[in-house]
Amino acid sequence: MSRLADIPLSVLDLAPITRDGTAAETFRHSVDLAQQTERLGYNRYWLAEHHNIDGIASAATSVLIGHIAGATSTLRVGSGGIMLPNHPPLAIAEQFGTLATLYPDRIDLGLGRAPGSDGITMQAMRRDPRAGVNDFPDRLDELRRYLGDSVPGQRVRAIPGEGTHVPIWLLGSSGYSAQLAARLGLPFAFAGQFAPGYMIEALHLYREGFQPGVLDNPHAMIGIPLVAADTDERARFLATTQQQKFLNLIRGKSTRTLPPVENLDWSPQEQAMVSQNLGAAVVGGPESVRQQLENLLEQTGADEIMVNTDCFDHAERVKSYEILADVWKA
Repeated sequence: MSRLADIPLSVLDLAPITRDGTAAETFRHSVDLAQQTERLGYNRYWLAEHHNIDGIASAATSVLIGHIAGATSTLRVGSGGIMLPNHPPLAIAEQFGTLATLYPDRIDLGLGRAPGSDGITMQAMRRDPRAGVNDFPDRLDELRRYLGDSVPGQRVRAIPGEGTHVPIWLLGSSGYSAQLAARLGLPFAFAGQFAPGYMIEALHLYREGFQPGVLDNPHAMIGIPLVAADTDERARFLATTQQQKFLNLIRGKSTRTLPPVENLDWSPQEQAMVSQNLGAAVVGGPESVRQQLENLLEQTGADEIMVNTDCFDHAERVKSYEILADVWKA
C-alpha cells in the first residue's frame, strides 16, 4: 500500500538568482512560491543560509523567514538551515525568538554545523577559519537553554526567545548530526538535495540510536531535488538547469540559475560528479514521479519529504510543485 499520501511534503527554497535576475526578483518569487505551496497543502517552507554565493539570495536567512511568514498564514516557515558555528547562540535565540513571537507555532529552527562558506568569507564574518566545529554540541546546548524556560540565577537571557521553545531540527549529510539528534531525541533532516550518498546509513544511525527526548519517537525528513513536468522528456529537459548549477559549482563558475539546454558539454568525470550530487533526484512526469517517490520511501522509511525544485522559469517551478501535489493527493 502507498505511503505517499500519509507523508507530509515540504519545500526547500534556496532563493535562486537567475542569470540576468536580481535578489529583489528572487524575493518576489519566493513569496509567490510560498503562497502557492501553502494553497496546495505543503507543510513547511524552509530557507538555507549561504554566504558569498552569487546565485543564492538567502544570506540573511532569519530576515527572509520573517518576510515569508508575514506573507503566509498556515505554512511552517524555518531554516534549512542556520549554520550555528557562524553565529553566537544568543543572537540566533533572539532572532528566532522574535520570529516565534510574531508568528506563534509556525517557526522551525533547522541547524547545521558546517560553516557554509570559504575561509575568506569566514574571516569577513569575524570567524576564525582555523576554528573547527567540535564545539557544536556545546553551542547547541547553549542555544536550547536560551529558548527554554528561565532558571534561577540565569544571568544571560534571550528576550524575546526565552520560553518560546522554538522546535529545533538537526540537519546533516553524514552520521554526526544523525547520531547527535538521536542522542538528544530531536528530529533529523538529511541533506539529500546535494549529498545523498550517506542517506541510508545516516537514517539507520538516527533510528538505531534514538533516545526519547524532545520527541518520543524518531522523526526523519529527507531533502531531495525534484523536477516534475507533464512528461518525462519535458522534466529531463528542465532538470538540465540544476545539472548546470552543480557543473558550474565544480568548475568554480557562477552558480546563477541558467535556462535548460538540449545537451550538456561536460566530461565523463564531470558528469559522474554531478550525478553523484544529484543521486537522490526525482525527475519525470506525474506517474514517473509517483513511482520514484514510492521507491524512495521504501528505501528510506522517511517520515517527511522536503523538495527543492530548481527551474529557470518561475512558472515551471510552481507547476512542478502543483504536479507533485496532485500526485501526492491522488
